[in-house]
Amino acid sequence: MNSRLFKLVTRLASSKAGSVEYPFSKNALLPVPLAVPSDRADALRKGRGLMYFLQQNLPEPKKRQWLQTLFSRQHPQRLLPGSVLTVTLEHAPGVFSGVLMSVRRRGPDTSFVLRNVVQRTGVEMQFFVNSPHLKDIRVIQRAGGGPGKEGRRQRRAKLFFLRDSPSKMTAISAGLRG
Repeated sequence: MNSRLFKLVTRLASSKAGSVEYPFSKNALLPVPLAVPSDRADALRKGRGLMYFLQQNLPEPKKRQWLQTLFSRQHPQRLLPGSVLTVTLEHAPGVFSGVLMSVRRRGPDTSFVLRNVVQRTGVEMQFFVNSPHLKDIRVIQRAGGGPGKEGRRQRRAKLFFLRDSPSKMTAISAGLRG
């Protein structure tokens, strides 16, 4: 008890009292704690409205906007299967382009699958929208059913049948190369 109190006093008296120290690494960055409104603190401690609070405050603003527009079920700018996207990542592969095969909407765990053919081999990659490695999503060609460069809207929510028919895949991704 005495040694614990002594450690606490010496830690508070040290010059690093304002910074939080991570015990396993001196280079680790700790996130800033979320600001909780005082009127909601008691309700959040009891679990009321906790998931809504986390969904609104945990994602970065840019990723929250992607969730509300590109990956929404009803937004006019939402991504439909068959759209051609380019995703920029922080690590290798730096850039991946492909046809949107599926969207899995699970709130903060929303993910999507892109497929492309690289050197005659089909490559699929799954990306999580809230991943810290995801830097940018660009829409190359929309599958919308409208006139012009909108492209054709697919009749399915998941385009897994494209795995078996490469000719349809190349027809959809023709806008990717040209």
